This record gives sequence, C-alpha cells and structure tokens, in this order.
Amino acid sequence: MIRRWGKLLLLAIAMQFGGFGAANAGASFMPTGSRTTQPVGHYEFCRQQPQECSQKTSKRAPIELTRKLWAKIIDVNNAVNTSVAPHTDIEIWGKEEVWSYPANGLGDCEDYALEKRRELMRAGVPAGDLLMTVARQPNGEGHAVLTVRTSMGDFILDNLEPKVRAWNDTPYTYLKRQSTTNSGVWVSISDGRAEAVASVR
Repeated sequence: MIRRWGKLLLLAIAMQFGGFGAANAGASFMPTGSRTTQPVGHYEFCRQQPQECSQKTSKRAPIELTRKLWAKIIDVNNAVNTSVAPHTDIEIWGKEEVWSYPANGLGDCEDYALEKRRELMRAGVPAGDLLMTVARQPNGEGHAVLTVRTSMGDFILDNLEPKVRAWNDTPYTYLKRQSTTNSGVWVSISDGRAEAVASVR
C-alpha cells in the first residue's frame, strides 16, 4: 500500500510540472528488438566524439523517476529548446546528416537531442538511460529525439514539442535507438502502431 501511494504521489507531482498526461498512469517502455544499423550521422559523430559513444553499462533497472529528476528533465528540455535556433544541416554545414552539438546556437533535431543528453549526463543520469532515438513523423519525414528511460517508463524530449511526453503519447513511429548497455550500438524498436519501416538515413 505504501508503494502504491508513493507512485500516486509521484504521478501527481510530475503532472504539476507539466507532465505525464492522463493516458500515462502506468509505466510504458518501448519494445526493443535486436541490434540494427547505426544511423550514418551518429556513426560520423562517434568518429569525431569517440568518448560519447563508448559508454558501456550492465543490464539494470531504469533510473528512479523522482520529483527532483523530473524537474531537471523539464528544465533541460526547456533550456535547450529555447536556447537553440532551428536550422537544417544544409544551412549550418552545407551538407546533410551532420550530427553534432549545437554550433553557435544553431541546430537541427539531432543536435537538440545530443545537447539534452549531454546536459542530463552532467546532472548524473546514466548514459544507458539517455538514448538517441530515430522516428518518423506523421508526414513521413525522419526525426530524432532523446528518450529518457525511467522507472515510470520511457519519456521523449523533443525540439518540436515543449512538453516532455511518454513515448506512446507522441505522434511518431519509432524505428531505432541506442542500446541501453552500449552507447555505440543501436537496436530496433517494434513500435506496433504503424507498419514497420525498413530503414532510415
């Protein structure tokens, strides 16, 4: 009974911070599959920033979602979304599929997600709970977000959405994400809400 009331209290607190939504009363985790291809942009990013792609962890439970952590997640999401101006890779670098940290306050979806991941790692969140994730938008365009894996489910930090939402409370079809045990490895996602997409760039 104490555990049950503790979860209800945490849910109420999180909702006050702009949180979960009525559909997310229970934990919901992305159903992941086997190892899959690493996005080209992330592969090149790893060549430039090898320390960001070499974190390895043993299998363990997701980080506990406390009031303090939820507030930090909200703060980081808001801060990065408001401090980075959206620009395409063509506009910034003159070529496509460049994954990097925001350059001179400019970035595209991957850059927002990478910066949020870096900031949350600095705050003590394990790399295995901060997962770069590739999805498809309803209009068919590719998109990248950050998945935060917690004891209350997987949550999405998105530069196109001001609120942090549960993964299954977003409009995307999820395709692949970083492994929870090796940041240089990617695994498939069996979304189940739409037809599987064979691959993305």
